[in-house]
Amino acid sequence: MNFRTAFLPPFVIAAALAAPAAAQEDANQIVVTAQAENATVVRNSGDAGVLGDKPAEDLPFNIRSYDESLILNQQPQTLAEVLENDPTIRTSYGFGNASELFIIRGFPLFGDDVGLNGLYGIAPRQLVAPELFDSVQVLNGASAFLNGAAPGGSGLGGSVNLVLKRAGDAPLTRATLGYTGRRHLGASFDISRRFGANREWGLRVNGAWRDGEVAIAREDRRTRVIGAGLDYDGGPFRAALDLAWQEVRVDRLRPKVTIGATIPAVPETDFNYAQDFSFTEMADLFGTLSLEHDLADNALLYARAGARDGREDGIYSGITVLDAATGAARGNASIIPRTDNNEALEVGIRVKLGQAITHEINFGGNMAWQVNRNAFDFRYGPGFAGFATNLYAPVQVDLPSSSLVGGDLADPFPISRHRLGSAFVSDTIGLLDDRLLVTAGLRLQALNVKGYDYYNGGLLATEYDEDAVTPVFGVVVKPTAGLSFYANRIEALQQGAVAPLDPLLVNPGEVLAPRRSVQYEVGGKVRLGRMFASLAAYRIERPGEGVMPDGRYGYLGDQRHQGFEATVNGDLAPGLRLIAGAAVNDAELVGGNEVAGVPAFTANADVEWDLPFAPGVTLTGRMLHTGKQWVNAANTLRLPDWTRFDLGARYVFAAGDTPVTLRLTIDNVADERYWASAFDTFSTALLQGQPRTVKASISADF
Repeated sequence: MNFRTAFLPPFVIAAALAAPAAAQEDANQIVVTAQAENATVVRNSGDAGVLGDKPAEDLPFNIRSYDESLILNQQPQTLAEVLENDPTIRTSYGFGNASELFIIRGFPLFGDDVGLNGLYGIAPRQLVAPELFDSVQVLNGASAFLNGAAPGGSGLGGSVNLVLKRAGDAPLTRATLGYTGRRHLGASFDISRRFGANREWGLRVNGAWRDGEVAIAREDRRTRVIGAGLDYDGGPFRAALDLAWQEVRVDRLRPKVTIGATIPAVPETDFNYAQDFSFTEMADLFGTLSLEHDLADNALLYARAGARDGREDGIYSGITVLDAATGAARGNASIIPRTDNNEALEVGIRVKLGQAITHEINFGGNMAWQVNRNAFDFRYGPGFAGFATNLYAPVQVDLPSSSLVGGDLADPFPISRHRLGSAFVSDTIGLLDDRLLVTAGLRLQALNVKGYDYYNGGLLATEYDEDAVTPVFGVVVKPTAGLSFYANRIEALQQGAVAPLDPLLVNPGEVLAPRRSVQYEVGGKVRLGRMFASLAAYRIERPGEGVMPDGRYGYLGDQRHQGFEATVNGDLAPGLRLIAGAAVNDAELVGGNEVAGVPAFTANADVEWDLPFAPGVTLTGRMLHTGKQWVNAANTLRLPDWTRFDLGARYVFAAGDTPVTLRLTIDNVADERYWASAFDTFSTALLQGQPRTVKASISADF
């Protein structure tokens, strides 16, 4: 100690000595807080449609929500990469393009039928960028009573609802830079504030940009999104306006592979057999308005409306293998411009009455209007022969000449108009202090669908106007805190399937008549500390679909799907988190053949561990297993099972007062080569699994 230091006041000396320790303590606290906020979360609750936002244990259905923390940590580029975490869901593509579809309980859920803030037809179709969303909610089983019939006629095995981001209580200013191999770069921002005398106003604005070649060779993806949510909470009155814009372009998409009598060997994991001329570009402007008013402490009046304006352009290309041994194949191409103009509206009232015996009564209705304009130009060359190529050594060709044109390519006219309306009423009776909940309800559904002729200037070709009453009955029994058992019986009226745009069909593009289905389900849920688990058994019956002997696409036989599902998520111990589960699927057509593309068994396990001996470090690991699945309806070809492992790590540190998070994940770390799915709505086609993919990002919360 020098002379000057000796004569300093003692409290100054103490402060000087304590400053480095205090700074370190503050930095440690920043790291601890940020690491906890970064923890990947699955919430066991969600929007159950007309029943409202409910915890899973109070519903006679199975529901869970994947939080925005999962989206931020795993850096997914599409909705499918978010839903990979769900053991009851697997993904394929639609017919001839990049449209993601999801197989739940053996039935497809098309991108057209993914909900947005509880409304159908408002979310972008085909591909959805995850950055805009606060949560991705999954409800297993039929949901036609909860949300109305899905306009696209899918979703019988389950539904997905996307919830746009809104301002939270804490301010947020986040910037992120990301990289995905091979040369795919991205950046995003997320800003959230509350303001007003009582913080009654909230504003959240977020956006993302990504562009470049992904892990599949030559496949280039560009995504641009921006969204804004403005909400007001004035006590008994609440309102929220959400607006978003998304543009996605994919060049040289690796397509599905149509096969014949033999399954070809899987090409190299990053190999691309796409044609250089192929691309798809989609742009969507969409949004919702939500209004709520508490008429009394026990009565809620609500309304929500939404709209979407969508445009799609592209040159799509497919490949059909003729010789599985050599890979010899023929290719084809098509141009299908499309626009969509959709609106949706729902109004209802929810009232809770009684004391010893309670009644939660829901009453209301919804409407959806959809106009689809499209045309097609099949570029299969003379005689629909296609062009010569090879699965393992693709031949690049010029865009073939037209084989068949339908509609006006320059200015597509309406090909279909949908008007779906319904009125619903339900009562959930609570007994024994709500330890017994009995739900009964009816929904009158009316479907009006008009189809127009591609070849006669868009004249009306088909129309149906059908209605039906579809009931629901559900029971929840909660014998003790944290434990519930449930059962449901629910019917659904589905809009008819749409015949694929295939030149070999007699009726391409025709909308089939509606069909009814019925589901029975029983299950249980348990909450133990910070862990939540569910188990369900179900049976679903409905008319099947396929190509009839006369070449028409229509209803063909019956389908019966049954199985078991188990999920578990939560904290196994402090700093150790688990998302896991398994599903057993038995999907059969009349006559006993199993449904192609439906795995007999699927399982997932996703683990996160905050290292106690390395502050700020989190290790992650994920396993995805998909069992054997039939490739064709005759059940003569079968894919083997496959298992994929993903690894990752996060590191949080403090840069001054700013928490910074480094993220690194490696999907398919072993670079496993496999056919991921054989599910297709029309042809016998295979989707190849993704190659080893490295993703890295850095985020700073200012």
